[in-house]
Amino acid sequence: MSNRIITISREFGSGGRTIGRMTAEKLGIPCYDSELIEKIAEESGLTKEYIEERGEHAVHGSWLANAFSSERSFYGNSTQDYLWSVQRQVIEELAEKESCVIVGRCADYILSDNADCLKVFIHADMEKRAERIVKVYGETGESPKKRVQDKDKRRKSYYQFYTNMEWGKAQNYHIALDSGALGIEKCVEVIRELY
Repeated sequence: MSNRIITISREFGSGGRTIGRMTAEKLGIPCYDSELIEKIAEESGLTKEYIEERGEHAVHGSWLANAFSSERSFYGNSTQDYLWSVQRQVIEELAEKESCVIVGRCADYILSDNADCLKVFIHADMEKRAERIVKVYGETGESPKKRVQDKDKRRKSYYQFYTNMEWGKAQNYHIALDSGALGIEKCVEVIRELY
């Protein structure tokens, strides 16, 4: 495969989605985030809302609870397993088709064996992330810190369940960037230079 792919994994509120979009724009390549959700919805027949909620977030915060979830059929399969299968297929097809940036959805794991892939993890300290979700997303309902912790816990559980790897562990990525310390623009510049 001659296409070069950048995968962006990120903590909630770290600006990973923004960094992915800005990097793709600077490089003149597509960025798949919400577009990925639309493609998966077309292929799977599932709603965009379901895919947004379950495409990278576990129903439960623990790996074990997800394994024994009441959503599983007698044969051990769930709608989320079907979603994982379709999501995997769509990500592989996009990587085969063109160079691009893919945000989230375990793309780093899915493409690790069969693509020229730069795997990036974006993180920031809790204060900066909580502040960002209020400022950028308007999150004010529950405690911003609690919302960040819950979303990360479910993202981590999902990642572990489907990849058998630890989400956010430095060894699983080529580079980890602290967007709170470096800033969004500097993260984009570093990734662009590595591309």
